[in-house]
Amino acid sequence: VGILMGSPNDYNKMKDAKYMLDTRGIENEIQVLSAHRQPEEVAELSRNSRENGYVAFICGAGMAAHLAGAVSAQTTLPVVGVPLSGSVLNGMDALYATVQMPKGIPVATVAIDNSINAALLVAEMISITDTTIQKKLETIRKKTREQYNDFQMPKSE
Repeated sequence: VGILMGSPNDYNKMKDAKYMLDTRGIENEIQVLSAHRQPEEVAELSRNSRENGYVAFICGAGMAAHLAGAVSAQTTLPVVGVPLSGSVLNGMDALYATVQMPKGIPVATVAIDNSINAALLVAEMISITDTTIQKKLETIRKKTREQYNDFQMPKSE
């Protein structure tokens, strides 16, 4: 899985995607590539992605947030966009830019700064054919449910 971000400043918001994939045993590579500052490199990576062993991309970008769309335009692999906060619009601009892809160039989009869900979504895609990943995801869901099922409301005085 390729994890891309438009700026080194985005690392703190994207590192959780790497952690989620690492702890589920999913090979990944994280790198900085800007759709605007490095368009040729983004296009080359995307065009050759299948031949280079990628199965999906997670792309985090803020403001104009063109990275996920630029990747999706060059590959038929799944692309999940993570709109990132940091602008005066607090990520709403990135959310709109990421979710508003033209017909024929799909980008799945998660909530602002939610690289964890992006990684889990990619893991779910991989689990379609990988039962080991499927079992790991089922364990995560079980723990999440138990966390909320075990919650006790404080008694009022």
